Amino acid sequence: MRVAIAEDSVLLREGLARLLDDAGFEVVGQCGDAEELMVKLGSSSVDVAIVDIRLPPTHNDEGLRAALEIRANHPSVGVLVLSQYVELGLAMKLLAESAEGVGYLLKDRISDVK
Repeated sequence: MRVAIAEDSVLLREGLARLLDDAGFEVVGQCGDAEELMVKLGSSSVDVAIVDIRLPPTHNDEGLRAALEIRANHPSVGVLVLSQYVELGLAMKLLAESAEGVGYLLKDRISDVK
């Protein structure tokens, strides 16, 4: 399975990539913002995009908007949105059409990575 990661925290992005690689996933892209992720999706075959909900430049909802764009323009790509906080309104936007192929995960809820 080919995975692209969009996370502005280098430490978290690199750690996540390493965990995925160790588990047998092929990490085909690591991006620090949504724009770079969309370029990666246009140039590579990606099965899953893991996207931080808040990305540069404003750290508002760029990741969510990227996830919505992925769902609209790349329906075969699964999307996992990571968030530091419970953001019910943003999560509901993501799940509005369908919950198929999409997930919303709170970063602090992960207690075991094995």
